[in-house]
Amino acid sequence: MEERTFICENIGVNGEGHLTFAGQDTVGLAARYGTPLYLLDEDRIRDRCRIYTQAFRDFFGAGSRPLYASKANAFRHIYRIMSEEEMGIDVVSSGEIHTAVSAGFDMSRAFFHSNNKTDEDIRYAMDCGVGFFVADNEEEILALEAEAARRGAVQKVLLRLTPGIDPHTYEAVDTGRVDSKFGSAIETGQAETFTAMTLRQPHIRLEGFHCHVGSMVFWEDVYERAAAVMLKFMAHIRDRYGYVAGILDMGGGYGVRYVDSDGFLDIREKVKTLSDFMREECRELKLPMPAVMMEPGRSIVADAGMTLYTCGTVKKIPGYKNYVSVDGGMTDNPRFALYGSKYTVYAANKMNAERPLACTVAGRCCESGDVIQEDVPLPADIGRGDIIAVCTTGAYNYSMASNYNRIPRPPIVMLCQGESYVAVRRETLEDLTALDV
Repeated sequence: MEERTFICENIGVNGEGHLTFAGQDTVGLAARYGTPLYLLDEDRIRDRCRIYTQAFRDFFGAGSRPLYASKANAFRHIYRIMSEEEMGIDVVSSGEIHTAVSAGFDMSRAFFHSNNKTDEDIRYAMDCGVGFFVADNEEEILALEAEAARRGAVQKVLLRLTPGIDPHTYEAVDTGRVDSKFGSAIETGQAETFTAMTLRQPHIRLEGFHCHVGSMVFWEDVYERAAAVMLKFMAHIRDRYGYVAGILDMGGGYGVRYVDSDGFLDIREKVKTLSDFMREECRELKLPMPAVMMEPGRSIVADAGMTLYTCGTVKKIPGYKNYVSVDGGMTDNPRFALYGSKYTVYAANKMNAERPLACTVAGRCCESGDVIQEDVPLPADIGRGDIIAVCTTGAYNYSMASNYNRIPRPPIVMLCQGESYVAVRRETLEDLTALDV
């Protein structure tokens, strides 16, 4: 058997040669719950939350808080976990707000994003007691002002600004550039105009500013560069308008390992480095240190996730390519089709076998682009009924899943302290027609 290390410490191999996840036999889990199957390691999720929350307490101080980015993976129980772990949340739709409310989350700790909140979204969020709106543009501020005035209320907001930072990451998740669809650019002067206009609204209380430079940040000084731009802007606004921002939300989150070439990252150390940098910048600018927010999603849930499939057809084209097809695909994991995202893939029931066969792991959808991963090394005898495991699927898999080709979505099974339970049930064929008339 080849010597093997794994991309995350919650992955291993047991005495039967089966892949384990969170200490549990994935082959047994596949037999019990069926495939496709989303697994989530609840202990890992809680550990990531605690690393962030403790680091923020230690290095950023009172009022600072990490906010779970709901878009990474949103269902009721994830909000219960976030509540118990004293996280805030960011939400981007009425659907995410409804899910959090139905889980009993304290919505005063919720931050509502979106570049295009409808009037209905705004009314629903205020009805639900959402604490903060992260306003994207002047039109939104006017809509918020009108609704807050109608209620005789004052709404707390942050303004989303673009600092013009290149995060050296996937373009699809690069949101810090001047020409992004999100926010108002500092470089063009629009951010200052946006701020001045907001300060004039009688039913809006400006609490601070937000920026977002993407995700999958590893060793780069992306956050430091963005913080420098934002703090300088905050000092300018103080000098010109007399307004001192109390909150700076840095958005985003740190990177996770999808494949062996991705590095290990110490989140606590990265938070400390950013804190040290920001405190020094504040001293030079004579600014009080703001409460700092960050919005990790991927780095909370990604490597807490694994997806299990059952192998079906194996197609070998001598001299060209080998295809291993599974019972899921782009309906439960569209990220390769969208971004060319990399994943680590194993034959979960044959972990002790050599892996000489380079394969394309393909899905079942009627699309040639329905691929999970290219060039996956698998055993020579891989075949129908074998269990295929795709690692690091806790983020942007379930949340981006669809019913394309009328395929039901998989369940989410939580793994916690050696036990397992269903958090989201498997969709049925009847569910697919439940809304049809």
